Amino acid sequence: MTRNTVEKMSPGDPLVHVDDDGTQPSLTTREMRRVIASSFMGSMIEFYDFVLYATAASIVFSKVFFVGLGPQFGLFASIATFTVGYVARPLGGIVFGHFGDTRGRKAVLVLSLLLMGSASTLMGLLPTTAQIGILAPIALVALRIVQGISVGGEWGGATLVALEHSPARSRGLATAFSSAGGPVGAVVGTLMLGLFSVLPDEQFLSWGWRVPFLFSIVLVGIGLIIRLKVAETPNFQRLADRADASRVRMPILEVLRHHGKAVVLSLLAVLAFTSTQGLMTVWGVAEAVDHGADRTGVLNWKAVAALLTVVIGIFAAKVSDRIGRRTVIVAGCALGVVLAFPIVMLLGTGTVWGFAIAMALGNGLVQGLVYGPVGAFVAEQFPTSLRFSGASAAYQTASTIGAGFSPLIATGLVVAVGAVWPVALFWIVVLIAAGVAMLIAPEGKDVDIHVAS
Repeated sequence: MTRNTVEKMSPGDPLVHVDDDGTQPSLTTREMRRVIASSFMGSMIEFYDFVLYATAASIVFSKVFFVGLGPQFGLFASIATFTVGYVARPLGGIVFGHFGDTRGRKAVLVLSLLLMGSASTLMGLLPTTAQIGILAPIALVALRIVQGISVGGEWGGATLVALEHSPARSRGLATAFSSAGGPVGAVVGTLMLGLFSVLPDEQFLSWGWRVPFLFSIVLVGIGLIIRLKVAETPNFQRLADRADASRVRMPILEVLRHHGKAVVLSLLAVLAFTSTQGLMTVWGVAEAVDHGADRTGVLNWKAVAALLTVVIGIFAAKVSDRIGRRTVIVAGCALGVVLAFPIVMLLGTGTVWGFAIAMALGNGLVQGLVYGPVGAFVAEQFPTSLRFSGASAAYQTASTIGAGFSPLIATGLVVAVGAVWPVALFWIVVLIAAGVAMLIAPEGKDVDIHVAS
């Protein structure tokens, strides 16, 4: 990578990538900021679209695309389409992971952004069931699958671009800034939908909910401008310079053959925050609104909680650069076990204040402690030549199981039992499993990821 002698960063800058001798920075301040901004902005846009759908699934789609099923079953069908997107994420992780490990991280990031923006814009133009019948929900599901595939490729690319440009002492912090784009995107998406939710129901359900989806095309344009200016990571560049005979042809097969344990342990670790995310941002919103909480107030506090997740996540990641990823993530899991029952009960009060406290504790504190360092932890479990495929396979499968199915499972438990306490018990089991996995898994903060293996 070309050195710029005009604007070098000091080796003490926490987000500077330092050469192997630990003395000379490889990137200028502007270049490193561009790397972080690209990862952050891309993640923000992807999750703006993804979480926008999640919120709409909770309060809109059952009344627009699944009319005639009744309140509970309409909500169940609506959340089921949300889950479909998560089912598609591992496929996106595998496909994009293959090309990310064999063709480069940058190209994958550009394509994933284009796919997500196109799918979301088309959702905003989709006719209702009253207009075109069953074709409406079928088209909605198809576009949701495209969204899922896109996000499946985005996380791995954005995380690795930040991670592989960073020195060991700040990998957690760098990937946390990338991951922070997710909650910020959730805030923007939630606020956009909340802004139009103040419309009378007839107008909101007719056209108001569509505007935030159509706005995706503007965000994608901004993201592409930033992302196209970012160079390929030094790790992949070194890998690409090797002889073709020594490079891995099918990374995902190598991951399954030789790194199966790392995949399983990483998957369980990620479940701690993805299940929390699904329960709080999808099922929790629906639970509060269905019990009488003001819709606009709920959406506003959901946005505040997402910002709290960003702050706590960045703090947790910085701490993990000092004391290790495992310690911080286990602390988050333990806190979730203690708070699970109070949080679930607060969601069922049907009040905005109850929802606000529950979101601050669950979505902000518990999720933030795990969310901040877990991206770096997962990526550090795999070598450069397999990192995109291995990390994406573990992360996206966990997203499918955790965030994708946990709202569906929670809704089903409440319908079957007629109470919310089984949801807390389900959440506790997931957190305990994740905590045990973290105790078994190796610590990754001191691993040399800059070896082209």
